[in-house]
Amino acid sequence: MVEWKRLGEVCEIGTGSNNREDSCDNGLYPFFVRSQEVLRINTYLYDEEAILIPGEGGIGDIFHYIHGKYGLHQRTYRVHPISDDLEGRYIYYFLFANFKTYINAKSYKSTAASIRKPMLLEFPIAIPSLSEQERIVGILDTFTSAIDNLKAQIAQRRKQYEFYRDQLLDLEGKEGVRMKTLGEVVKKISSGKNKSKNTVGKYPVFGSTGIIAYSDIFVYNKPLILVARVGANAGYVHLSYGKYDVTDNTLIVDVLDEKSQKYIFYFLVKEKLNKYAKGGGQPLITATILKDIVVPIPSLSVQQRIVSILDTFEASIANLEAQLKQREKQYEYYRNKLLTFDKI
Repeated sequence: MVEWKRLGEVCEIGTGSNNREDSCDNGLYPFFVRSQEVLRINTYLYDEEAILIPGEGGIGDIFHYIHGKYGLHQRTYRVHPISDDLEGRYIYYFLFANFKTYINAKSYKSTAASIRKPMLLEFPIAIPSLSEQERIVGILDTFTSAIDNLKAQIAQRRKQYEFYRDQLLDLEGKEGVRMKTLGEVVKKISSGKNKSKNTVGKYPVFGSTGIIAYSDIFVYNKPLILVARVGANAGYVHLSYGKYDVTDNTLIVDVLDEKSQKYIFYFLVKEKLNKYAKGGGQPLITATILKDIVVPIPSLSVQQRIVSILDTFEASIANLEAQLKQREKQYEYYRNKLLTFDKI
């Protein structure tokens, strides 16, 4: 049996008074604004335990927990527990599990655009015994700690990967390395043509960021390098495999020697092609721009050694990301199970 109360009965709720301009690099205290990002600030408004929720943007998705001194944006809410029978991190997890559904039901739109204080004051919260709250928090903290650890491992592994990739592909002037334009080492660079937005189909349709649709017809049936042609993702590089089609906002790079394809792919990723995009409002990369990019071509054995090293890093990162995805699913399952209570 749990007791249900309004959040405003057991918590003090209000907003901060800081503006984003008050932030400073390497500030003494965390500064919570209307995003997932936590800034820094040299003065603090509160010294307490609280859950911080942006009043606009990321509604129902962004929650921060703090126990200590912090600065707070004027459109970010603080939920500070004032009951001795309430564990702060329990409130944090309960809000994460239930607030989005509640706030969207209060909105005239399908997704809430902003939070008003009465919405928080009236939010119903289940309050089990303090020992039960602590048990729930202990379980969920174990999951979040494991998730944070995996995220840190992935970030570290990506740094290592990028360091070794940049070192391995810095080949200009090295013995046995020929400098060629991309146009000299490809059969052709063309644009995809598919414009469909189907969500079902037997074959994937690759766009500027990967698979974005599906089709019952495939046009390509071999690995190819794809480069986002237009928009904010212009220059994004990925490899396609199997049977598939390609959208009209993506360039298709067909390499002359298939044995060199993965090497050239890694080089183009390292090259950060977005820097070659033309135009401000709608950045654009053309086949002509790509053809003029200079690529260092070492012997095939060197290419294969480089690819092998980078493939090992990619596989390691993919394995960690798979573990992270699985742990996040477990966390969500147990969070929802532990924080679902019958209403009296």
